[in-house]
Amino acid sequence: MSGAALALVLASAAVHALWNTLLAGAEDTHASSAVSLLAGAALFAPVAVLTWDVEAGVVPYIAASAALELAYFALLSAAYARADLTFVYPVARGSAPVIVLLVSVALLGVALSAGQVAGVLLVALGVLLVAAAGRAGDRRAAVLAAGVGACIAAYTLVDDRGLEHAAALPYFEAVLVVTAIPYAAAVAARCGVPALRRAATPRALVAGAGMFGAYALTLAALELAEAAPVAPLRETSVVMATLAAVALGRERAPARRLAGAAVVVAGAAAIALG
Repeated sequence: MSGAALALVLASAAVHALWNTLLAGAEDTHASSAVSLLAGAALFAPVAVLTWDVEAGVVPYIAASAALELAYFALLSAAYARADLTFVYPVARGSAPVIVLLVSVALLGVALSAGQVAGVLLVALGVLLVAAAGRAGDRRAAVLAAGVGACIAAYTLVDDRGLEHAAALPYFEAVLVVTAIPYAAAVAARCGVPALRRAATPRALVAGAGMFGAYALTLAALELAEAAPVAPLRETSVVMATLAAVALGRERAPARRLAGAAVVVAGAAAIALG
């Protein structure tokens, strides 16, 4: 993996940790997700228009990615309504790279070095250690979080191919618009328009900017590297979220959580050097 791709993925991880922290702390996670999605789509629409480079062949990939993103946000919001960030986030992020690795090797014929394989497995082990050290969520929250991980793996692979037919920013803008409108409509139908109004806070707007910014950086990395190494490197966001929580005094840092963070860093290094 090139230095440029590595820098893009690590920046994406930092922004991703930020917007998840904001969303997890929201009073109504579904309404906040809807507002954040709409805000992200609106904020970056001018940039997408100015950099528009989209072929007709990208339409099936946009449709598939948007469907997976809808499932992703529905499952993520439901999980955060049941358990805290330190439980949901590591489980969701930790399951994704393993799925990407298996699919990439078994079905897509991607060749990985021994170091990259070891790195993926280390990242997965590390985020699971972090999750085990967090406050336990209920069984349904764990299932929801694992479902989020499956969605992450699926849309990462879809987008890796979709970017062969479009530039990164306009591609994700199209995906985000197709995701945001039906999701917001569903939340409004279920919870009422006032719920969306209450969720329209600066917190949700910042989260929306982070949603777009984080994955736009990932898409840019996918233009320079394969999905299999990119996906697990994004899991360094678990370390960033853990360190931020400790630095801000919001959570204690048990030995298992710190050990998990160290294992994730080791896995990221193995991938980058593989």
